[in-house]
Amino acid sequence: MYDIVIVGAGPAGLTAAIYARRADKSVLVIEKENFGGQITYSPKVENYPGSIQISGGELAEKFVEQALNLGAEIEMDTVLEIKNGDLKTIVGENGSYEAKSVILATGSKHRQLGLQNENDLIGNGVSYCAVCDGAFYNTQTVAVIGGGNTALQDAVLLSDMCKKVILIQNLDFFTGESTLLSLLGTKKNVEFITGCVVEKLFGDTHLSAISIKNTSTGKIQNLDLDGIFVAIGQQPENEKFSDFVSLDEYGYIVADESCLTGTDGIFAAGDCRVKGVRQVATAVADGAVSALAACRYVDNLNYSSKNSI
Repeated sequence: MYDIVIVGAGPAGLTAAIYARRADKSVLVIEKENFGGQITYSPKVENYPGSIQISGGELAEKFVEQALNLGAEIEMDTVLEIKNGDLKTIVGENGSYEAKSVILATGSKHRQLGLQNENDLIGNGVSYCAVCDGAFYNTQTVAVIGGGNTALQDAVLLSDMCKKVILIQNLDFFTGESTLLSLLGTKKNVEFITGCVVEKLFGDTHLSAISIKNTSTGKIQNLDLDGIFVAIGQQPENEKFSDFVSLDEYGYIVADESCLTGTDGIFAAGDCRVKGVRQVATAVADGAVSALAACRYVDNLNYSSKNSI
């Protein structure tokens, strides 16, 4: 039995663990993939207070180290469902866990293009992480699909190691920061293509080319490539919790600024919830707020139980 079980070990979940342990609550963090969440894929983080520049991996390590030093427990497991009641049962692939309260900090995952053989080519020319896989394409020709900050950052990173980088955006303009766009403009091996969407991936065992379509003219163009890096945003994985939390049309958990859901003892923090800005700074803020709210809930629960005896 834990006071608080946190589902997800990204910045929001780990911050929640830190605050909850400092409030002397027993805490279990359950993570299915990698500690630190999506931030670990960022080569440079330059907008997190206190660090002029730090890699996402380094920042994640600091979060994990601090949570562990304070006594939080971390379990690698995939949560299959949560049984809601006065006490919560969190059912995972490797076992079940009981808690007085739960903080959902499941973040979001990379959004796919949705093309026919996309999954077959993952790791064989299709990647969602330039930090992880960029070195495999040293001196080769690649494309980055997307136009936001992540896509621009990926293009900057890849331009230093690849022969050529083609940045493909479905809109007629890029939505990322102007400083990143200006930096890419100075790179002679970077090409910009706007107003086009990827229609098809070619290759049986490894990506060899892609087909792109101009959204205005309908013109089809084939590009010979060694790899593509897809950076078109994130999507949450909250369907398994929909029985006891409300989801918006995009699948994000509806929770207020206190990270409260409509279910007693269930809180939501970080990128998995409805919010206007999804950044590390806002995720850690959610982690702190949700932990304090969960601690108050547990204290009230303990007080009520004590007085009912």
